[in-house]
Amino acid sequence: MKVAVVGASGYTGLELLRTLLRHPQFEIAAITSEQRAGCPLGDAFPALRGHLDLRFEPADPSALAGRVELAFTALPHAASAVTVRALHEAGVAVADLSADFRLRELETYRAWYGEHPAPQLLGSAVYGLPELYREALRGARLVAVPGCYPTSALIPLVPLLRAGVIAPTGIHIDAKSGVSGAGRTLEADYLFAELDGNCRAYKPGHSHRHAPEIEQEASAAAGAEVRVTFVPHLLPAVRGIVTSVYARPAAGCSARDARAALEAAYGGERFVRLLPPGETPSLRCVRGSNFCDVAVVDDARNDTLVLLSALDNLAKGASGQAVQCANLMCGFAEETGLLEAPFAP
Repeated sequence: MKVAVVGASGYTGLELLRTLLRHPQFEIAAITSEQRAGCPLGDAFPALRGHLDLRFEPADPSALAGRVELAFTALPHAASAVTVRALHEAGVAVADLSADFRLRELETYRAWYGEHPAPQLLGSAVYGLPELYREALRGARLVAVPGCYPTSALIPLVPLLRAGVIAPTGIHIDAKSGVSGAGRTLEADYLFAELDGNCRAYKPGHSHRHAPEIEQEASAAAGAEVRVTFVPHLLPAVRGIVTSVYARPAAGCSARDARAALEAAYGGERFVRLLPPGETPSLRCVRGSNFCDVAVVDDARNDTLVLLSALDNLAKGASGQAVQCANLMCGFAEETGLLEAPFAP
């Protein structure tokens, strides 16, 4: 099946290309970048020189429609919606990695991102977290690939909310991400001299754009409104997210119930690994892979359950998850092209 990567010159685009190159069913037929149109792929990403002989081209949906059946769109919000709408209308299936179709309510989108360029499609996309929405993803034509922070929080959180093991109030999320999550941005905060040996919180409380996405999916799982305190941090690392979620057990529930809920949800999953008791997730064990490792710790002294996760923000947090969704969209085995072992050491 011929596919396009739209917005292929960023880090998520690079990870998409790296993953798709080892996929036996997808053939990369087009790569786009407005800034690098006409440039050979190997000039932008020397690591891929010799692997794919393509040049970047402008993102023209009408030109792509006759050449590909599926497009991965990795564009900034708002710009992505315009392209996605045109591709969708032309009959191309789309896995969108922007924030444009993750939120279901128009007013919520406006509050965080401004006017939506394709409001008629808002709410029609399937939320692309396969472990939670697998059946809806099968044969879907438009998928909103989740954000990296929401993926890291929702994977351990949702099964417990669905099972009623934790209270829907008083949930605190502490997440730490590698700098690649900010994209290929030339800003002082992302310089090596600013990052090395440093770690800081940014946009804490309810000021990060991933907060409403987390609350939307958590509320759907709980069947009641869920509000979270979300504090993201920037790590002096290239890739990966480690997340700690602090929640109150529901009346009569314990860490044993929490672990049972996670085992029921993920015991048969290929890409979510529930760690043995006493072991905690580590970036080193997931980098470069589509795995998410999870664990639960009992802090009975403070009547708190601590849910832990680790994933690669560019893989399970973005491009790997997009390919996982695409496999379901196209009827391929879900793990196809995604069984690369983590980078170690």
